[in-house]
Amino acid sequence: MLDYKDIITKHYALGMSGMAIAKSLNVSPSGVNDFLRAFKACDKLGYPLPQGITNYGIAQSVYGKNPATAGRDLSFEQPDYASVEKDMSSRKNMTLKVLWNRYVKQCRDGDLKFYSYRQFCENYTKWCEENKETLHFNAVIGQKMEVDFAGKTFHMVDHLTGELLEIVVFVAVLPYSQLIYAEGMVSTKEPQWIAVNNNALRYFGGVPALVVCDNCKQAVIANKDWIAPELNKDYGEWAEHNHTVILPAKVRKPRYKSSVENAVGILEKGIFHDMEEMDYFSLEQFNRDLRKHLEKLNSAPFTKKPHSRRYYWEEERQELIPLPAEPYEYMERRMAKVSSDYHIRFDNAYYSVDKTYLHKEVLVRASATTVKIFSKEGLPICQWPRATAKGQWLTDPNHLPANYREASEWNGTYFIRKAMTVGPNTEAVIRRILTSRKLEVQTYRMCQGVLSFTRKYSRQALEEACKQALSLGKVTYTFLKNTIPVVAEDLGASGYNTSQNETRNKGAFVMDAASMDLERLLSRSQSLAQAKKKDGDR
Repeated sequence: MLDYKDIITKHYALGMSGMAIAKSLNVSPSGVNDFLRAFKACDKLGYPLPQGITNYGIAQSVYGKNPATAGRDLSFEQPDYASVEKDMSSRKNMTLKVLWNRYVKQCRDGDLKFYSYRQFCENYTKWCEENKETLHFNAVIGQKMEVDFAGKTFHMVDHLTGELLEIVVFVAVLPYSQLIYAEGMVSTKEPQWIAVNNNALRYFGGVPALVVCDNCKQAVIANKDWIAPELNKDYGEWAEHNHTVILPAKVRKPRYKSSVENAVGILEKGIFHDMEEMDYFSLEQFNRDLRKHLEKLNSAPFTKKPHSRRYYWEEERQELIPLPAEPYEYMERRMAKVSSDYHIRFDNAYYSVDKTYLHKEVLVRASATTVKIFSKEGLPICQWPRATAKGQWLTDPNHLPANYREASEWNGTYFIRKAMTVGPNTEAVIRRILTSRKLEVQTYRMCQGVLSFTRKYSRQALEEACKQALSLGKVTYTFLKNTIPVVAEDLGASGYNTSQNETRNKGAFVMDAASMDLERLLSRSQSLAQAKKKDGDR
């Protein structure tokens, strides 16, 4: 039972609010506020209180024969709704049903009267209205899609490697119809994040005006003031492509995306319990199972209103923005430099760029199927289908100067002349390489790679490696790369470019091996010690 005298004194004499009084007495704020309202409405008592009145007397005067607060019989044990709210907001998958069962057990143990589950929930709702700052967003048809990750994760065994992989579940919901979409992911990086958002829009059959997301790194870089958040560049472009707007929720404010939080709760308390009993060996298997459960959920009638999620979605999808003709594709971004062969290297493949950009840096933006090349200023230069094999060359002859064999600083004549300084076998290899591709310019990097072996190895070693390549019919850069170290090892000191080693040591003091002899070092140390002693005696 509350200390009514103390509450009245603190409120009228000290001017304390019901919340402050409840905090000081470590009791429920709703009980204090209910009593103060009843006391003010009572015509039998007022402040100051009559001398000698007891708490029971106050209760009799305020509540009558059966003391009650706002219709509540005080003979019932009042739940600690502050603790209830703390558990509901901080403990994963906690429900009011669980907390009510705990409350009932405590009452039975103490032989106290307890509320029914319905009364427990009604009083909790009232407590929240009086004691918590709440936000309510009315769901507008076709306005929003809320997205988030579920807290519950799953595991699958890779059937090829036997590796145990974690599955994270992406969840999206339309707040008006409450239609839910979910998909498992083994990677949550930007390409996969874009893909699941595309799949959600396809599932919903259109694009909402707003997308409310959590502050995950795939979506938001910084969200300090909520008014002007800094979005992930790819996600921002995804929104622009789909003609929608990203609205991140306030940090640590789940009510800003209450629909998806509720959807996650529904999945974790229902569907996920069934799925966690299964063993999965592929992501496709997991998602097929998840889709079957979702179809049942979305088609099942609501418990507190007529029809199903899918019924209301049939109405809502008419209000969604039509899907774009092509879904947004995630783009990899790289800076690359146009080499002397008029190509850039990207993802172990080579793409030609117009001759006017020779030796300049360009911006590469690549999707899974297309490679787009832009100037540093953002002007489009050219576009290529993405290479399907390592080392593939894609060359447009129009990108090359008409006389590129003579005009370029890299050309056939240049490489042949350099090869002639090494030996006839190296020259023959270079000539063979120059004719190995449809366009000579596509071989220049390989020629440069072969001739650059002389930086580490001697010309004799390169000549011998080229001789072996010709005799075996394996005139490739890879064969020479693997062969020349063996040849150099067999040749000993003459197999390496010692002149380069001398250049590296130029200006340094080179010690011979004898200078590091242990006896010599000890003898020198003793001599220095004796000399120092003689100087001290003087």
